[in-house]
Amino acid sequence: MFNQFLGEESKRVSKWAVISLMLLSAFLLMKVIADFKRLPNIDREIYPQSTIMVSGKGEAYAIPDIATFSFSVIELGDTVKQAQEKTDQKINKTLAAVRDSGVEDKDIKTTNYNVYPKYEWNQTPCPMSVASNGLSYPCSSGKNVLTGYEVNQTITVKVRDTEKVGDLVTKVGAASVSNISGVEFTVDDREKYVAEARAKAIADAKVKAKELAKQLGVRLGKILYYNDNGNYPVYYGAEGMGGGKDMITSSVAPVRAELPTGENKITSDVSITYEIR
Repeated sequence: MFNQFLGEESKRVSKWAVISLMLLSAFLLMKVIADFKRLPNIDREIYPQSTIMVSGKGEAYAIPDIATFSFSVIELGDTVKQAQEKTDQKINKTLAAVRDSGVEDKDIKTTNYNVYPKYEWNQTPCPMSVASNGLSYPCSSGKNVLTGYEVNQTITVKVRDTEKVGDLVTKVGAASVSNISGVEFTVDDREKYVAEARAKAIADAKVKAKELAKQLGVRLGKILYYNDNGNYPVYYGAEGMGGGKDMITSSVAPVRAELPTGENKITSDVSITYEIR
């Protein structure tokens, strides 16, 4: 009788366990469905989706307020030390002229420094006894002979007063540097003009979108996609590049360089995709 009682009690416990498990499963299933419906685009028709895409363009103009240029010194020597000393003499003389013009050390930077061994191919002629017809011909073998070392140092200078650029380039050239290159006029706070051009491009795209929606007889919904196709500087000035022309120094008496700053135009192109209803 005791065993019979335990058997019936065990059945009742198993029955309630099964019922509890079923209720828990149903609760979890309902919770998963509710959470799933809260996800974006669930229970909504996505395809086909009605959209229009428009593009906009904006421009911002800036008068350059800074200039950069580079100068290099290249010297040869029998040893690395000798080549470096000759280079240092010219570099120090040139940097003194740059600093005397009011350029601060933070705007003077070495952008290249290399030391190269210089070799010359030594081709030894064959002995007369080996040459045919009594003539001397080069032998097939030879070797490179070290003749010295070359030191090449490049300094980049940022000039914050564009009116001084011409005088400064002239002074640098008078210091007998090997070359002057990369004269370029830009704006220090370029992001300001990038933002201005982008804002105009977005406004242009919005106007086009409203006009197109009106013509199509639809209403604009939310923005689904935005793309900034980049902003590109366009230079107007000497040589069509704001004076950015390479110049090689010469031994002629220095004449003040005329370097027009021109004007920088920064453009921005954007595209916006709208949902339409």
